[in-house]
Amino acid sequence: MKEEAARNSEIVAALDIGTTKVCAIVGRLNAHGKLEILGVGKVHSEGVLRGVVSNIEKTVNAIAEAKAMAERGLGVPINTVHVGIAGQHIKSLQHRGVLVRHNDHLEISQGDIDKLINDMHKLVLPAGDKILHVIPQEYTVDNEQGITDPIGMSGVRLEANFHIITGQITASNNILRCVERTGLRVSNMTLEPIASALSVLSEEEKEAGVALVDIGGGTTDITIFQDGIVRHTAVIPFGGNVITRDIKDGCTVMIQQAEKLKVRFGSALANEVFDNRIISIPGLRGRDHKEISEKNLARIIQARVEEILDYVVWEIRRSGYERKLIAGIVLTGGGALLRNMDKLTELHTGMNTRIGVPIEQLAHGYSEAMSSPIFSTAIGLLLKGIDDRQRGRVVEEKKEVEQPEPLDSDTDAPGGWVHSLFKMTREWFEDEPDTKF
Repeated sequence: MKEEAARNSEIVAALDIGTTKVCAIVGRLNAHGKLEILGVGKVHSEGVLRGVVSNIEKTVNAIAEAKAMAERGLGVPINTVHVGIAGQHIKSLQHRGVLVRHNDHLEISQGDIDKLINDMHKLVLPAGDKILHVIPQEYTVDNEQGITDPIGMSGVRLEANFHIITGQITASNNILRCVERTGLRVSNMTLEPIASALSVLSEEEKEAGVALVDIGGGTTDITIFQDGIVRHTAVIPFGGNVITRDIKDGCTVMIQQAEKLKVRFGSALANEVFDNRIISIPGLRGRDHKEISEKNLARIIQARVEEILDYVVWEIRRSGYERKLIAGIVLTGGGALLRNMDKLTELHTGMNTRIGVPIEQLAHGYSEAMSSPIFSTAIGLLLKGIDDRQRGRVVEEKKEVEQPEPLDSDTDAPGGWVHSLFKMTREWFEDEPDTKF
């Protein structure tokens, strides 16, 4: 029975469009509620800059290639995907909503909470911005504060604090355009750091208080949880690509060589480099090779990482939860793979730090490659897509309803003469083949 339930569970696809990579991933829940990965496609991204689409054609090609790779592993075509959105255009704000109920005998229901959330979507935002997420914080029922779940309570005045995340309309439209040009339909769009939290954070960490720091290629995303609720989100416009450019300028090498140096020999903590090996880089045509000290390479990397961590500490202090993060910091994303990254973070911030890998939700037998922080966002988006489908939050496809032909003689029916006039006009245009409109 369990095997049959696993086979019958719906297959969901997710798409992570990042600065350095585009990842398409397909999976479903097994009989034990764990995630089975059925297909993965990961390709290099060139059309995205700091989380925002900068070249439509290159991004479309990357999505199409990743989709094809995932479909080969799955064996059937993908039609709908759950997509992530990120970038430095993401902003957040706090707002308070109030709902006055007319019947204090009826219990507070999910419909009352939905009314409060829908009211938040009516907020006046700066031109070009749209609301991506409305996240409830605490509720107040008839001046009784600190309520996390008011459903079932009685009261007249229901109030709530909301954490509202906004982004640029053009940024989300460009993502939609790129995805739709590959023949896919977007079922929903989720802020990427929130998706990453689903795959790498435990419920205990969210309850205790934790800062998730997702270091991507173009941006560093921060999400702060406390009492199991998202309390603060922020995007820092620096990521792994800035470190690569620093190596390029500091060591006077090509950008591809700088990336290889960072990945293979890089360390975020110069004091942890004991051997101080000399790395030899091939020179350009007719030129001598270049020698680089491993310790000097680590010094270049450490300087930039410390600058990124300064921004992280500033955002944590700005959130007001600096003293409440019992679980400390969890690092994820490609930047977390940098050697000694967790040690430098602990030294620089004074908080306990661990590297978050997205394996807790995966079923047994998963590929070893999936245990990398690089896939945290993609697996999180997949989990979010499965949850949305189970809760009925997926945007359903519009089914085309076949319209009956307008009647010629039924001009007495409501709107009948309009249909007749429309048909006469259409026939007149069909008789004029040269007419264009």
